[in-house]
Amino acid sequence: MHKVIIGKKRLKRLVSLPSTGARKWRSKDLREDVTASGFGKPNVYHATVVIFLEFFAWGLLTSPMLTVLHNTFQEHTFLMNGLIQGVKGILSFLSAPLIGALSDVWGRKSFLLVTVFFTCIPIPLLRFNPGWFFAMISVSGMFAVTFSIAFAYVADCTEESDRSTAYGLVSATFAASLIISPALGAYIGKMYDDTAVVALATFVAASDLLFILIAVPESLPERVINFTSEDVATFIAVLGVLSVVSQTIVLTCLKKTIGLKNCVLIGLIFEILQLSWYGLGTQFW
Repeated sequence: MHKVIIGKKRLKRLVSLPSTGARKWRSKDLREDVTASGFGKPNVYHATVVIFLEFFAWGLLTSPMLTVLHNTFQEHTFLMNGLIQGVKGILSFLSAPLIGALSDVWGRKSFLLVTVFFTCIPIPLLRFNPGWFFAMISVSGMFAVTFSIAFAYVADCTEESDRSTAYGLVSATFAASLIISPALGAYIGKMYDDTAVVALATFVAASDLLFILIAVPESLPERVINFTSEDVATFIAVLGVLSVVSQTIVLTCLKKTIGLKNCVLIGLIFEILQLSWYGLGTQFW
């Protein structure tokens, strides 16, 4: 019997499954220590579902919102629509960098939940109070940055070479959500009424929140600062020395110069800064 010798590379090609048209989005190896939550590992499809549901809910409201806008501001319909969307856009422009930076510290999942919640919270108000509905749309611009968090989520769970394709998929999902939702909302409003459309949009938005809460895993790993026993001992010793100095020399001088009430106020301010630093600090120093 003849022996057949197959090289390792050829054997690997023989036993590997054939490639399909669908790309398999996998988490980076660097994300293996991500806290277990949600379904499976973080991937681009979690972000696409979040984006699709949020903008599908708003797409359903296209026709009812135009009707209510005209009935509320009959003589200034387009002017008010421009003001509402303008204020929302300005607030989103200003808040996006801050919210993105905070998500780098506290995680993507929590901020996906926050942004979707505040973006969609005006939806039920369309039938109860149109004035508050349009006011809440403007104010919700502070948190209407789901795209920024979704793109950050995608960046966490894809390789750099696949990132542009993943971004394109998320953008395409946004476009797909608006293909049928405005027509569907108009059809339901014609067959039933606008209340049914608002109810359906509210249900879709609530489903999006539930999906984030239950199914979306966190894409950022837990940040752990590794202190050795020597580091802890040094930290406590330095803290003790500074406490002795501040409570004797510094406090005595401050009481004589600014008074006891102001000393208490300054102490509370520095205590807030200290606790904030503990909570937000991610580096050894």
